[in-house]
Amino acid sequence: MAGEAILPDPDVPAPADNYLSMVLLVDDQVMVCEAVRRALARHPDFDFHYCTDPHQAMEVALRVKPTVILQDLVMPGVDGLDLVRAYRANPALHSVPVIVLSTKEDPATKSDAFQNGANDYLVKLPDTVELVARIRYHTRAYLDHLQRDEAYRALRESQRELMRANLELQRLTRIDGLTGLGNRRYFDEYLAAEWKRGVRTGTPLSLLMIDVDHFKRYNDAYGHLAGDDVLKQVAGVIQNGAARSTDLAARFGGEEFVVILVDVPQEGALHVAERLVERVRALGIAHDGGRVTISVGVATAFPYGDGEPSQLLNAADAALFEAKNAGRDRVLAADLPVGFPQQRAVADPE
Repeated sequence: MAGEAILPDPDVPAPADNYLSMVLLVDDQVMVCEAVRRALARHPDFDFHYCTDPHQAMEVALRVKPTVILQDLVMPGVDGLDLVRAYRANPALHSVPVIVLSTKEDPATKSDAFQNGANDYLVKLPDTVELVARIRYHTRAYLDHLQRDEAYRALRESQRELMRANLELQRLTRIDGLTGLGNRRYFDEYLAAEWKRGVRTGTPLSLLMIDVDHFKRYNDAYGHLAGDDVLKQVAGVIQNGAARSTDLAARFGGEEFVVILVDVPQEGALHVAERLVERVRALGIAHDGGRVTISVGVATAFPYGDGEPSQLLNAADAALFEAKNAGRDRVLAADLPVGFPQQRAVADPE
């Protein structure tokens, strides 16, 4: 997600360095898309878009008008090099730089990529410094090329409008407005995608369900503005505690949060959860003669084809319920195998 770029007077020519790198990543793995998004998020001259369905890549590219395309080579049902050739055959995309992403450093694969029209080749996931440098280099070269064309002026205006629309869409569809974490919709999409990936790879998927203890009582005592401030502080702890590029921290609703930990077994998930409990306690926010605390339910699964992500969610929710019943300010793990649906009890304690 890029910041608002400062663009010059449209009537005065300016060097390409002053303009956005409009990056489009085509990769079927949501985890890779999220990792690249986070790698580029700190750079205000980058506007990042991604497409996880290779069959829609051309349509998305024509709409986004990228200055650089990051193209995965291996995707289900589509050869990445076929897409590179398709870009080169399209008048609107034929000169857009394409950086091919591959899982291996292989001279023959590199040669094929360049022969089919790729401009560059990187082994994923590349080092952030190198990735940023290469994107900027190819963006400058592309915009310098466009500067000789009347389409350059139209591209600047298109970038400006698309960025405004993209930032608004990002805010509405992925980010919780109060805490800055992922919202429920984004969490549901990410969990479903990682469950499918776990089915393919056979790797574990862990989920933390987190609740701020006695939050209603805090709101009643200190007011909703103070309650919102507590949620922001707790969200900051959770975000910092889920620091890997593949982790996702989200606001589930109200005072509940969730964390998805990819490729993390139960032991590692419990360690993360305990650390979150300790750090929220260390905030020292006064409440009811003590401090604001959280309770955490932990569940881990090896996703399987007939299973559903909701089973993992229900297991973590049941563990959270037990943690609150056991006295709160603690972590408990689900003790039943994921695959046995567990329903939230009707009389859920505050």
